[in-house]
Amino acid sequence: MEDGEPSPEAARQEQRALRVSMAVSVVLAVAGLAWGLVAGSQVILLDGVYTVLGIGLSWLALRASRTAAAGPTRRFPFGRESLVPVVVGVQGLALLGTLGYAAVEAVRVILDGGSEVAAAGLAVYGAVTGLACLAAYGHLARRCPRTDLIRTEATVWLAGAVTSLLIAVGGVVALVLGTTVWSGAKAYADSVLVLLSCALLGTLPVRMLRQAASELLESAPEPVVRQRVGEVVERVRAAEGLPEPVLRTSKVGQKLYVEVTFVVPRDSWDVAGEDRVRRALREGLAALPYEPWSVVEITSDPGLLL
Repeated sequence: MEDGEPSPEAARQEQRALRVSMAVSVVLAVAGLAWGLVAGSQVILLDGVYTVLGIGLSWLALRASRTAAAGPTRRFPFGRESLVPVVVGVQGLALLGTLGYAAVEAVRVILDGGSEVAAAGLAVYGAVTGLACLAAYGHLARRCPRTDLIRTEATVWLAGAVTSLLIAVGGVVALVLGTTVWSGAKAYADSVLVLLSCALLGTLPVRMLRQAASELLESAPEPVVRQRVGEVVERVRAAEGLPEPVLRTSKVGQKLYVEVTFVVPRDSWDVAGEDRVRRALREGLAALPYEPWSVVEITSDPGLLL
């Protein structure tokens, strides 16, 4: 595999995982929308709409995965990995808009005096869909490649599981309230659950948008990745007796850009020596769970460091 070229098998695994996620989403979306309409429940409808949104976003992620896996072309010589953070950003915006609308609608219903829903239906629905979401999350987290698209997909499923289990707990609480002197509070249970769900899920789209913006601006990767890259560079530097380098790294999708520049005395290195350093660096970076795109420069001109 050439430096920076994605692994075909990893790309196939990623795409298979996204297709499975879409299939599960279709089943849960149909169940959620039908159940919510029959029960007249805001929170179940929100869960169904959230799942429908997930289907579209999974399809978008699948398209991005296929495009990024195609590798460099004449028109895109560095590949199209930047599609990955764009898709993550779109997912974040769509989720943020959905939660915002749901929260406003829930407040409106509360101000109008609430609405009656079947508490038992809430509890059963929440338990069933919560277990399904946890199963989907477990599949993505344990058996699939840890790419940005898969991590985002798994996070969305985990958030869906939390929301569904919250619905189940809320349904049980509403059942209990119905047997007490506070039975009138049952009318507000559905809308309160919507607001709690929005509050719990609110940090997710913010994190997704922050990640997308960071990668599109070509920021440095997270500290643990920088540390591992630094360890690889230090091993190569020590083995070859080179001075401290200037090291620059950034990550876009699964592509990890590593640029290393050594300033050495004039005429002290030849092309064969540079190739040896490049080869050692590439072998060290291959252990990282990314597709390294490395550039090694050995120069005697400090002005090239700018």
